[in-house]
Amino acid sequence: MDKRIRKAIIPAGGLGTRFLPATKAQPKEMLPIIDKPAIQYIVEEAVQSGIESIIIVSGRNKRAIEDHFDKSAELEAELEERGNEEMLAVVKEISQLADIYYVRQKEPLGLGHAVLCARRFIAEEPFAVLLGDDILVSQPPCLRDMIDIYERDRSSVVAVMEVPWDQTHKYGIVDIETGGKVARVRDIVEKPLPGQAPSNYAVVGRYVLDPEIFDLLERAKPGKGGEIQLTDSLQELNRIASLSAYRFDGKRHDVGDKLGFVQATIDFALERDDLSADVKRYLLERLKPQA
Repeated sequence: MDKRIRKAIIPAGGLGTRFLPATKAQPKEMLPIIDKPAIQYIVEEAVQSGIESIIIVSGRNKRAIEDHFDKSAELEAELEERGNEEMLAVVKEISQLADIYYVRQKEPLGLGHAVLCARRFIAEEPFAVLLGDDILVSQPPCLRDMIDIYERDRSSVVAVMEVPWDQTHKYGIVDIETGGKVARVRDIVEKPLPGQAPSNYAVVGRYVLDPEIFDLLERAKPGKGGEIQLTDSLQELNRIASLSAYRFDGKRHDVGDKLGFVQATIDFALERDDLSADVKRYLLERLKPQA
């Protein structure tokens, strides 16, 4: 069996209800952070990490995602006719990022079910999962480090970060052995009740997994929220094989949260040469105490 990580799954079948009414007719994943859809940041991290093929697990009303990563002959011809070579190069690059495939999750039955929908695409290879709500910024990319760990240790890996204790009920939480950047997982719990979290290390939307997780997902019963939870099958996987946690120490943007989305927009704007100065000036003016 080929042990290289060549394929990735990006679940994108959710309804995006936290961003209604903006997501009534467009995918949440296509909401722009300045001028780039959120999902493109995820695809770019996968490509920069060495991923060759990506399957996006989508749902109803998600056609815009496919259109975005497809070639747009009419737009390219228009930009070429106008002589806009810079934007033409940007548009062409989007359709050439990776081999991207699509499968529909017919019912919103949870993250575990979404991953299971991609089983035929993955076959018997180890693979990555990147959640679209978490944009992780670091060099090298978080996923690249995780792939290196998997290929060294042959152990499934989840990315984790410390979160405030009063926020642990929002995440999958791991109980890990003490150690350095990589630690053995003792247990993993989906959204523990307040005061019951085994630690404050939360899983932050990046996984590198052995294909045997699929058999566990096939047998999984609905868990929290009546959904097939990936966390539950990771617990089972950890009982029959080792599971490691990678402590990510870069910048995480939770763009599935309204405040996190605004923060990401500001942070990315402050890092752009064409916007930084004007955005800083506006923020300083806006926050200036009123006389």
